[in-house]
Amino acid sequence: MLMDPGVPDARIAEYLTARPKESGPFDPMIVPDPAKVEMTPEGDFDVESAIRWGNAICRWRRHARFESRIANGEKKPVLVSEGDSWFQFPFLIDDVIDQLEPDFLIWSLDAAGDTSDNMVNRSPEYMQALVQQKPNKVAGFLFSAAGNDVIGEDLLGKPVLGRLLKPFKAGKDAAWHIDNAQLARILSALEKDYKKVVSTIRLDNAFANLPILVHGYDYAIPGGFPGDSRNPIYAKQDEWLGGPMKKKGITDPTLQREIIRLLIDALYDMLGSVAGKSSMTNVHVVDVRGGLKTADWADEIHGTSAGFKKIGKLFKNAINKVI
Repeated sequence: MLMDPGVPDARIAEYLTARPKESGPFDPMIVPDPAKVEMTPEGDFDVESAIRWGNAICRWRRHARFESRIANGEKKPVLVSEGDSWFQFPFLIDDVIDQLEPDFLIWSLDAAGDTSDNMVNRSPEYMQALVQQKPNKVAGFLFSAAGNDVIGEDLLGKPVLGRLLKPFKAGKDAAWHIDNAQLARILSALEKDYKKVVSTIRLDNAFANLPILVHGYDYAIPGGFPGDSRNPIYAKQDEWLGGPMKKKGITDPTLQREIIRLLIDALYDMLGSVAGKSSMTNVHVVDVRGGLKTADWADEIHGTSAGFKKIGKLFKNAINKVI
């Protein structure tokens, strides 16, 4: 089934499980479920030795579908996407790109767990992909980064929130609990990366006015509060947001959510600075804040498939306005 790109991811997901201890906030470790799949020793080795197995096979499947649709003469706008797990959540959730795929032909470079620094500086792929898609008249570029940098893990695997928040102090509001100096450093580095992406794309005359669409995620809900019904197989309820906040003594769910809102708003402010006047720059911020309701979250930072369908509609509307 994996080798047949026509088999839906959701069908394959029935035979997969996760390894929570090896999963990161934007990088779930997905493996065949030994209770449902008989693996040969060679197969076990292939899975164990593959780097980000879920990402690799999902990328191949997306590319195969893209090439098949192009070969069959399908006439839909061609996009290139580069991003993290909001754009590529292997198998278990139909992410934003999955939601857009019926309406667009998307050459996907996305990988769960990818960071802005890797996409932009360490292993950039987006420019090569854009050039490769010139014959198909690429109509737009989608970019999803910054998640790991603001509400994920650092390079040592520690929650970024551990550095971004001050210890709890009674009577102080959400804004007081944020270390603004640390936040400014993170946002400054991200802004530099985003501007580098834009300037690099614009260096090619063919892409001087290519629509570039970015986003800043939605108001994530820290987990572990009374009545929290989310139980992802790849993580603890409060692994990335609620847990680090509790370690700082921030236990009130309302205060936790207010802090996250401020962090997400700050990220959107930075993206707004990058985009500038969109009618002039053709860089567009897709504002999805408030798009996911409480029941639409699969975990602390990802929507359910139904939730991402709502986000996908926001993206579709934004894309259709600018391409």
